[in-house]
Amino acid sequence: MKTLLPIARSDIHVHLTQEDLDSLFGKHYVLTYVRELTIPGNYACAETVEVVGPKGSIKGAVIVAPVRSYTQVEVSFTDAAILGLDPPLRESGDLEGSAGCILIGAEGRRIQLTKGVIAALRHIHMHPDDAKEFGVSNGQRVKIRVPGDRALVFENVIVRVSEEYRLEMHIDMDEGRAANIVDFQLVELIR
Repeated sequence: MKTLLPIARSDIHVHLTQEDLDSLFGKHYVLTYVRELTIPGNYACAETVEVVGPKGSIKGAVIVAPVRSYTQVEVSFTDAAILGLDPPLRESGDLEGSAGCILIGAEGRRIQLTKGVIAALRHIHMHPDDAKEFGVSNGQRVKIRVPGDRALVFENVIVRVSEEYRLEMHIDMDEGRAANIVDFQLVELIR
């Protein structure tokens, strides 16, 4: 069975509905492709927003396309401290009871979110073929060992399986710094 997989850090970023995109950048706005992400069809955009909380703001939060059915801001706990927010640790899309914020786009256009700010749970994207090779299933929680001078073991890593995914583990910048992660290095799934 396979045990090694790539890992990547995820910085503060935003997923937008078409309505919120239009409010921030103008009616029928089309986002500018920069680079493909590991989920085919998803890409980082040239456009960014400023995320504003009760205590501060962070400029340059990348927008991830395509548009979604919900607007979500993914932050690390360090980002949250800068913003003055206390986001729940959640899977993407689980927004009920989460914190809100203000997003500022082009020409000072802004929207107020009443919810949508989360700290994303560490997770692994896997195609069904990968899940079979690793001997895991969708929703399973696993441990991941990171090698190196700052070696550590991440526990409670959620496996997410879909035909649309390519193999990659995602952690936030805080977790990446703790283990001195280099994007796309290999880590080990522990059974």
